[in-house]
Amino acid sequence: MPRHRELKITLKPLPLILCVALGLWLGAMAIAASLWLALQRWPEQVQPLAQAVAPGVARPVAPPTPAADAQTEMFERYKNILHKQEQQQAVEAAQSNPRNLNSPKCQFWLQQNRNAPTDKSQANVLEFCY
Repeated sequence: MPRHRELKITLKPLPLILCVALGLWLGAMAIAASLWLALQRWPEQVQPLAQAVAPGVARPVAPPTPAADAQTEMFERYKNILHKQEQQQAVEAAQSNPRNLNSPKCQFWLQQNRNAPTDKSQANVLEFCY
């Protein structure tokens, strides 16, 4: 029959208190370092959070840059392309609609739009075709 060994634990409060204090201090330093790194890497995303936490410490917002103007221009081009695609889809829907076979004006503008597509011909297709 095996003998059970007894485990004796002696409690020394001073090393325990020092270890807990060191752990808390290291944790606080890790959080502070993480926040500092986040502010350095992503100032645009962290700025609102920093203003909410410490309103006087946050950096002022920089004025719009040429990159922001370029993004605005690209967004405008994107909206124009979407608008043209929507018009093209509407014209294609008008061409495939059998009700438009009986309308001479619609047939004329559909043919014009097929031969020489312009903004005017697309507008007239959308106007005269259902």
